[in-house]
Amino acid sequence: MEMTDLWSSVLTLGVGFIGFVLRGYVLEVQRLQILLNRTREEYVTKVDSNQVLGQIMSKFDRIEEKLDRLVERK
Repeated sequence: MEMTDLWSSVLTLGVGFIGFVLRGYVLEVQRLQILLNRTREEYVTKVDSNQVLGQIMSKFDRIEEKLDRLVERK
Protein backbone atom coordinates (compact mmCIF):
# COMPACT_ATOMS: atom_id res chain seq x y z
CA MET A 1 0.00 0.00 0.00
CA GLU A 2 1.44 3.35 -0.97
CA MET A 3 1.61 6.36 1.29
CA THR A 4 -1.07 8.24 -0.67
CA ASP A 5 -3.50 5.34 -0.28
CA LEU A 6 -2.86 5.27 3.47
CA TRP A 7 -3.24 9.04 3.75
CA SER A 8 -6.48 8.92 1.71
CA SER A 9 -7.86 6.18 3.98
CA VAL A 10 -7.00 8.11 7.15
CA LEU A 11 -8.60 11.29 5.80
CA THR A 12 -11.71 9.40 4.71
CA LEU A 13 -12.12 7.82 8.13
CA GLY A 14 -11.46 11.15 9.87
CA VAL A 15 -13.98 13.06 7.76
CA GLY A 16 -16.52 10.25 8.21
CA PHE A 17 -16.11 10.35 11.98
CA ILE A 18 -16.44 14.15 12.06
CA GLY A 19 -19.57 13.90 9.90
CA PHE A 20 -21.05 11.29 12.24
CA VAL A 21 -20.41 13.50 15.29
CA LEU A 22 -21.82 16.61 13.57
CA ARG A 23 -24.95 14.69 12.57
CA GLY A 24 -25.54 13.89 16.25
CA TYR A 25 -25.24 17.56 17.16
CA VAL A 26 -27.62 18.60 14.38
CA LEU A 27 -30.22 16.07 15.52
CA GLU A 28 -29.91 17.30 19.11
CA VAL A 29 -30.36 20.93 18.04
CA GLN A 30 -33.48 19.96 16.07
CA ARG A 31 -34.85 18.15 19.12
CA LEU A 32 -34.22 21.19 21.31
CA GLN A 33 -35.93 23.46 18.77
CA ILE A 34 -39.03 21.26 18.87
CA LEU A 35 -39.06 21.34 22.67
CA LEU A 36 -38.60 25.11 22.69
CA ASN A 37 -41.50 25.57 20.28
CA ARG A 38 -43.72 23.39 22.47
CA THR A 39 -42.74 25.45 25.49
CA ARG A 40 -43.64 28.66 23.68
CA GLU A 41 -47.04 27.23 22.78
CA GLU A 42 -47.76 26.40 26.42
CA TYR A 43 -46.44 29.70 27.75
CA VAL A 44 -48.98 31.76 29.70
CA THR A 45 -48.84 35.50 29.24
CA LYS A 46 -48.93 37.88 32.16
CA VAL A 47 -52.33 39.21 31.10
CA ASP A 48 -53.79 35.69 31.06
CA SER A 49 -52.26 34.96 34.43
CA ASN A 50 -53.69 38.14 35.92
CA GLN A 51 -57.17 37.34 34.59
CA VAL A 52 -57.14 33.87 36.11
CA LEU A 53 -55.80 35.22 39.39
CA GLY A 54 -58.58 37.83 39.42
CA GLN A 55 -61.20 35.12 38.94
CA ILE A 56 -59.74 33.05 41.76
CA MET A 57 -59.65 36.04 44.09
CA SER A 58 -63.29 36.89 43.32
CA LYS A 59 -64.26 33.30 44.18
CA PHE A 60 -62.37 33.54 47.46
CA ASP A 61 -64.10 36.85 48.22
CA ARG A 62 -67.49 35.22 47.71
CA ILE A 63 -66.54 32.32 49.98
CA GLU A 64 -65.32 34.77 52.61
CA GLU A 65 -68.60 36.71 52.46
CA LYS A 66 -70.59 33.50 52.88
CA LEU A 67 -68.47 32.47 55.87
CA ASP A 68 -68.95 35.92 57.42
CA ARG A 69 -72.73 35.61 57.04
CA LEU A 70 -72.64 32.16 58.65
CA VAL A 71 -70.66 33.49 61.59
CA GLU A 72 -73.03 36.46 62.03
CA ARG A 73 -76.05 34.16 62.20
CA LYS A 74 -74.64 32.27 65.17
